[in-house]
Amino acid sequence: MRWMLAGCCGLALISLSVAMDDSIRVKQRPRFYGVKTGRSAFFTCDSEPDVSGTAEWYKTSQYDVPWEERTLMQKNKRIHFQSNHLIQNGFLVIFNLQPDDSAVYFCKINGTPGPGSHLQAANPIDLTQAEYRTNMKDGLIVLQGLMVAVGLAAVLMRKQKLQEKNDSFYEEPDTDHIYQGLEIEACGGGLYEELSVYAQAEGAEAPWE
Repeated sequence: MRWMLAGCCGLALISLSVAMDDSIRVKQRPRFYGVKTGRSAFFTCDSEPDVSGTAEWYKTSQYDVPWEERTLMQKNKRIHFQSNHLIQNGFLVIFNLQPDDSAVYFCKINGTPGPGSHLQAANPIDLTQAEYRTNMKDGLIVLQGLMVAVGLAAVLMRKQKLQEKNDSFYEEPDTDHIYQGLEIEACGGGLYEELSVYAQAEGAEAPWE
């Protein structure tokens, strides 16, 4: 009887511990971190209610990537872990940020995952270079506009020349110059008299008769 009672108590304790583990909520701060490259990023991971345990940090490109495809982070020269109250490795610090550090970071406490923290590491903006690129872009836009205007003008001029050529082709020719200088010389009043010289009298015999 005592052994049965001890077994029931043990099962109750195990069930209670599992229920407590399942009921914890893992929190991460900050949820979004935007910082320039070369600087450091600092993330925290804790639970509610407070429990003791070890945090594991994972890196992935997006929130919805399966856990088996996420990269478990390891300590190195730029990545450090520190304890946070009862949570070992509850702090994640990334030094000398690089562009490829831009990712989503998740922590797990005793197998319970957190909501994730998004890090965006961006290169610092060079104002001189940005202004130069802006001026170059504006210049290209103006040049493109001028080229379009020149092209339209050339098309319109060509169209106008073709229209003028067609109009001149269908104009009535000027015939005044064709008959210029062609004057009919009028004979004097003795036109018929002169022709009578060549007329022969009736009855005259031809020389060959």
